[in-house]
Amino acid sequence: MNGEVELEAPIDSDVDLRVGAQRRELVRRHGSVLVTIAFGGGFGALARYWLTQALPPRHDQFPWATFFTNVLGCLLIGMLTVLITERWTVHRLTRPFLGIGVLGGFTTFSTYAVETRALLQPGTVGVAFTYLAGTFVCAMLAVVAGVSATRTVLRTNAAREEAD
Repeated sequence: MNGEVELEAPIDSDVDLRVGAQRRELVRRHGSVLVTIAFGGGFGALARYWLTQALPPRHDQFPWATFFTNVLGCLLIGMLTVLITERWTVHRLTRPFLGIGVLGGFTTFSTYAVETRALLQPGTVGVAFTYLAGTFVCAMLAVVAGVSATRTVLRTNAAREEAD
């Protein structure tokens, strides 16, 4: 290697990563976002760990801890999305910290996949498919519920403030 960055296609049409000054620009502009996401991810992963300790998984049963983690995380991401896009004016690092970092570290697709695979054994195939489909359906419904509930609360509060 001669220190050159080899790219097949540009990542960002405004940035040429073969140019040192433009690479440094990316670090200056986005380094704080990456650090923020990392810290948030650490907090989210700790919260997931604590939930897993409270509901330890068993190899032959429905993985409730991961199910609750993913469904709760989806509910919270629905709520957060409404709050930071429709209600609050927030610091530019709030969304990466909470949405990508904390909730990304809290929810877990990899554990969901590993647990589903582990349940695909004689005697637990039904549990595996229930977990596979149930998590997906409940997670999607949780996002919709989070968005809808948050918008309803915001509208109700706005109507109360207007009436006062």
